[in-house]
Amino acid sequence: MKKLFLFAAASFLASAVIAQDVKQKAIYYTISFPNAVHHEADIVMTIPQAPDGNFKVRMSRSSAGRYATHEFGKNIYNVQATDAGGKTLPLKQLEGDVYEVGMHTETVIIKYTLFANWTDGTYASIDGSHAHLNMPAVFMWAPGLEKRAIKFQFDDIDKYGWKIATQLKHIDKNVYSAPDMQYMMDSPTELSEYKVNSWEVVNTDGKKETINLTIHSDDNQQVIDNFSKMVQKMVLEEKAVFGELPTYDYGEYTFLDDVYPTVSGDGMEHRNSTCIVQPANKVEGNESDLLGTFAHEYFHSWNVKRIRPKSLEPFNFEHANMSSELWFAEGFTQYYGELVLARAGYRPLDEYTGTLGGLINAVLNKPASAKYPPTQMSRYSVFADAGVSIDPNNNNNVFTSYYYYGGATALALDLRLRSEFNLTLDDYMREVWLNRGKVMKPYTIPDLQSDLAKVTKNSKFAAEFFDKYIYGTDKNNYEALLAKAGLLLRKAQPGKAWAGPLSVTQNRGKAGQARTTGNDGGIPILASTVQGTPVYKAGLDAGDIIVKADGKEVNDIKALTEIVAGKSIGDKLTISYKNRTGNHETTVILEESPYLEVVPYEKAGKELTKDQQTFRNNWLSSKVQQ
Repeated sequence: MKKLFLFAAASFLASAVIAQDVKQKAIYYTISFPNAVHHEADIVMTIPQAPDGNFKVRMSRSSAGRYATHEFGKNIYNVQATDAGGKTLPLKQLEGDVYEVGMHTETVIIKYTLFANWTDGTYASIDGSHAHLNMPAVFMWAPGLEKRAIKFQFDDIDKYGWKIATQLKHIDKNVYSAPDMQYMMDSPTELSEYKVNSWEVVNTDGKKETINLTIHSDDNQQVIDNFSKMVQKMVLEEKAVFGELPTYDYGEYTFLDDVYPTVSGDGMEHRNSTCIVQPANKVEGNESDLLGTFAHEYFHSWNVKRIRPKSLEPFNFEHANMSSELWFAEGFTQYYGELVLARAGYRPLDEYTGTLGGLINAVLNKPASAKYPPTQMSRYSVFADAGVSIDPNNNNNVFTSYYYYGGATALALDLRLRSEFNLTLDDYMREVWLNRGKVMKPYTIPDLQSDLAKVTKNSKFAAEFFDKYIYGTDKNNYEALLAKAGLLLRKAQPGKAWAGPLSVTQNRGKAGQARTTGNDGGIPILASTVQGTPVYKAGLDAGDIIVKADGKEVNDIKALTEIVAGKSIGDKLTISYKNRTGNHETTVILEESPYLEVVPYEKAGKELTKDQQTFRNNWLSSKVQQ
């Protein structure tokens, strides 16, 4: 009874606080672009009924949908605080991204300049063509005032000929709102002369949901309209997986797509929108390639934005957000992103088998997969998810992407449900949707196991699957599972000599220079060699510079590859190399590559049975009711 009383008292106090917050005035932001050509914006944050005493304002260090930390504070300057009349208030910088407002009046105004020149799903970008705004990278906020309603005013729209695309609620011509800070941070906004195609989808409950495709690119409207037809088909295939669309806030879902050669490729899911950035010349001619990001990110409007791990709820914007569930949140989404495109007819079987091979190699031929379970690889996201560190890591040996680890796990579970229970992974996803996502009840891993037990009516199977493949490092029998669909898992390069992969290029050095070769020739190894491979066994690793192979000088990886290609399995390859300890020589004993490929039976010269064809059709055919 005592615990129950304390809970009731806490609930009463929480309700009182919420009621008080509702009465408080909204925080108001204005953002203008007087110097857009130099990537700057002027931002004003007005805080009415400011907290009593000193209080803090800050930039975020994480971004919705991203799990590593980011230093958004480095890109704001000229920070000042005033009262409503413009009188300067005391402002102290406590940390790189945290400021403290001293003695103040009831209304406090924070002003600052934002520099933004990186177009992706995390940061912001401003130039004469657009303002690409991911909110954590743009707007300061006040800890303790997260429940306040928020309004935004976007100025200079007419000056640049921009329109506004966002999931924020439209209030007036250039004024939008969010119910609180969490929603604001989850609402990327694109200001540009984008092109748009919108359509309605009748949901299972009979209500209509509007889908907006907005694309900032150098394409004409007809190209966007034609691409929209492909996206529409993909949307319906994903709807068929869950049996319904989510109920989107304000009845709308918006794709915010930016296509240009110099942007950074990325996709970032949000509750009622997604921010997609694709480094291509145009949409035209690249439709099939670009569609993959759309399929992955849109699936997130169910899985991760509503089917939500408890570890990410609520999202903390002050530091990295760690989760053991990303093998499901991201990995199962990775699996479905390509699967729905195969079902929609956009991924021919020969192309889709390449995707399957990539997933399987990630779990069978990555050193980390043999040592660490999907849960542990999920937690590594705080370092791996677009992390900003510049020093080398040992990811070749200690990390397997939770995208591919989870994707391969989803593949195995799908094929096992089909062959052992006459069920599908779609059935399981619908179960999780109804129990967790639709009712917005954050889940734990035991919840996912419980849902699998419920849909299979077999708690023993569910417990064994999670013990072996989620908490453990056992591997499913992919060869036998794929054979049920008439797909052959085999060595990709049988009988050919192989030395192992070498990382000999990287994007940037510390000072920003690309590093590809040594100053006087040779092939510098720039990342850890992979455990178990011939080059690893021979003692080669990052920091070594290969100068000769079999006595022949080599200055690029192509030359080394050609020498290896002329050898046989078991041959010895003499490598001359140097490092900071001097000149050395080692012997690489060549092996057969362990990497696998997936091939249709009929392409491999094997007979495809009627049962295999039926299994394959049931798995990969469209699920949209005509």
